[in-house]
Amino acid sequence: MHLVQSMAYVNETPWHGLGNQLSQHQPLEVWAQQAGMNWRIDEAEVRFVSGSAGVNLGSIHAFPNQKVLYRSDTKAPLSVVSSRYQVVQPAEILEFYRDLTEVGGFELETAGVLKDGKKLWALAKTGQNTTLKGRDRVNGYLLLATACDGTLATTAQFTSVRVVCNNTLAIALGDGTGAIKVPHRSQFDPQAVKRQLGIAISSWDGFLARMKVLTDCKVKDDAAEAFLRRVLTYSVNPTSNGNTSAVNDRAMKVAHELYTGRGKGSDMASASGTAWGLLNSITEYVDHHRRARSGDHRLDTAWFGSGATLKQKAWDEALKLVA
Repeated sequence: MHLVQSMAYVNETPWHGLGNQLSQHQPLEVWAQQAGMNWRIDEAEVRFVSGSAGVNLGSIHAFPNQKVLYRSDTKAPLSVVSSRYQVVQPAEILEFYRDLTEVGGFELETAGVLKDGKKLWALAKTGQNTTLKGRDRVNGYLLLATACDGTLATTAQFTSVRVVCNNTLAIALGDGTGAIKVPHRSQFDPQAVKRQLGIAISSWDGFLARMKVLTDCKVKDDAAEAFLRRVLTYSVNPTSNGNTSAVNDRAMKVAHELYTGRGKGSDMASASGTAWGLLNSITEYVDHHRRARSGDHRLDTAWFGSGATLKQKAWDEALKLVA
């Protein structure tokens, strides 16, 4: 079952070959069409029918504190939300990038719809990149995503992609949050978000400095094992008084193999036996090897869910190695 309803991309074929390939520098209108984002989120009041099922129809009543969100094209329901809920339209997600791509040097790379339209995203290259130790290329991206099912605030997030293995990692901003989030009870103001991102663009420089330090940090075998154990230990039963944590042994085994030679780019000077290599063993595990129902579930968790949390934990632990 595919979570990715529709998707468009330029350059390399992403996750499992899903989506429509575009040539570069297409107008946003073409992106909207090919990414399946050329519809609106409409809303209607919630109504219900009183009376016993199958006996009589009863009367129709309104429930004024809630509204139904649905797709304008298929009329498929998306969610029931509070009447104060502020909708962010598919067109607004793409429109956010118009000035960034026309004058800011950004390039849209993927955009699409998850979960029948409940989640929407677009990802653009920022033009920032670096090559670690002469071979290991990392590109900077800006991800904008929203959801209308209560699972995600509208989120603008700088992300890095390590080219050799396509691993993604959120770039933590100076305040440690790593993302600018606009809750759906507030109006989404794209220019205000961009002003906040303006401050954050400089976070690439800090991220680059930290990546370089991680590539210079050699890690002994026992310290590498301890790192993986810390990152891959999870709470079992936080409410009990006994042992509340356990190590994911399968994940330990896979991540250790990725770190010691099986991972893409693990033999590069930047990654072999280094803290950067350890970090990438976790990002590659999350993005490509962690059990997932499908490729799109993997994408969803790697960007927005437990996978993203695990990668953040690995980043924090990697920085402790060089502190």
